[in-house]
Amino acid sequence: MSLPADAVIALETFQAAAGWEQRARLLMQWGDRLPVLSDVDKVEANRVHGCESQVWLVGALQDGHWQFAASSDARLIRGLVALLLARVNGLSAAELKQVDLPEWFSQLGLSRQLSPSRSNGLNAVLQRMNELAG
Repeated sequence: MSLPADAVIALETFQAAAGWEQRARLLMQWGDRLPVLSDVDKVEANRVHGCESQVWLVGALQDGHWQFAASSDARLIRGLVALLLARVNGLSAAELKQVDLPEWFSQLGLSRQLSPSRSNGLNAVLQRMNELAG
């Protein structure tokens, strides 16, 4: 399965990073580039449950492809969510179901930094995406 353009950029950027410190900086930068969600979207109905931090997710179907937007109150989580969005935005519902989260973060060289709670949180975000794409 081919990767969305943003995912290719993410992979190239993170794989070129020299060591964890540089990847951590990149992670924060990706999070900082995440478009801000409006307060209208930061409502309970859009909150992802299963995350330790607050995460909100909205999605829209455009020409058979999903576009998601998300935000978090935690900077590190924003970075991880931004990388998840890079991986899934533009996919069809069927492709979305095939996304392998651990594999994606492993390719980025970030899997060791995913604590069980962060991993669960990201899985909750992906699960919510699949529910929206239903």
